[in-house]
Amino acid sequence: MSKVYIIHENSEWTTHLTNRLEELQVPYEEWHLDQGLVDLTEAPPEGIFYNRMSASSHTRGHRYAPELTSSVLAWLEHHGRTIFNGSNALRLELSKVLQYTALNAAGIQTPDTIAAVGKEQIIKAAEKLGVSSFITKHNRAGKGLGVQLFYSIDGLRNYVYGPTFDEPVDGVTLIQKYIKAPEPFITRCEFINGNFQYAVKVDTSEGFELCPADACQIDDLFCPVGEQPTSSPKFQIIQGFKEPIIEKYEAFLKQNQIKVAGIEFIYSEDGEIYTYDVNTNTNYNADAEKAAGQYNMLTLAKVLKEELNKQYVEIR
Repeated sequence: MSKVYIIHENSEWTTHLTNRLEELQVPYEEWHLDQGLVDLTEAPPEGIFYNRMSASSHTRGHRYAPELTSSVLAWLEHHGRTIFNGSNALRLELSKVLQYTALNAAGIQTPDTIAAVGKEQIIKAAEKLGVSSFITKHNRAGKGLGVQLFYSIDGLRNYVYGPTFDEPVDGVTLIQKYIKAPEPFITRCEFINGNFQYAVKVDTSEGFELCPADACQIDDLFCPVGEQPTSSPKFQIIQGFKEPIIEKYEAFLKQNQIKVAGIEFIYSEDGEIYTYDVNTNTNYNADAEKAAGQYNMLTLAKVLKEELNKQYVEIR
């Protein structure tokens, strides 16, 4: 029997979707790819495949899950299976350098960034960037990995050569211009089947929480803003959100064969929009969705069901 196959490495992030699939009586199977094999002598099963592999998998002890997923996706694509977030989506998930170059190619502005491998090269990158304040972050990231804010080269040097330096899993550290926001928040835009669903205002006054569904906070000063705490909800869906950037985001997703994503941007003090992150294994905040009466996992489950029905069998 054909079904929906969910490719992932974190059950805590997947249960919200499987609950919705069960609610809609959609047959599904989870492929938890922390380990496994890919038999190239056989054809994959019939069905719709949804890739939710995360760039931060190594922080949960699943160091090679992305590499295994890459092999699985190549196998599925070779056999012509329908995949939500295939190989190109995974490539962008695993590299902010690839994200930024793809965003720029789509006419979307990103913060000035230099990639570096090697501690001395990190220092040289910051010197070359030539700005008064800048941040570091990991190229293969998620969860705000390696994100630190600096106001001087000396401060960066002390960090890089000190005991708290966080080595990136792929060896690539990014030096990025710090974008100071007029207010302590960023905006996260959610897309399903390539179409805009809603925008979320994310309060960053107590730290920059990258993941709506996980405790990913870093107890330090980091990108993009760090101000005084507020009593407002950390995540709020913005009613009637309209920005021209949405059309560019949808075009970008189509160009890069990405069906499901969360894209994050920040407003600068002069009102410019800087896009700095594309999450292809996006999660949704339950409290924000309940307050707004919008449920993206339900929407996604319906889209997967519709695609399964269209290609294989009618599900009642």
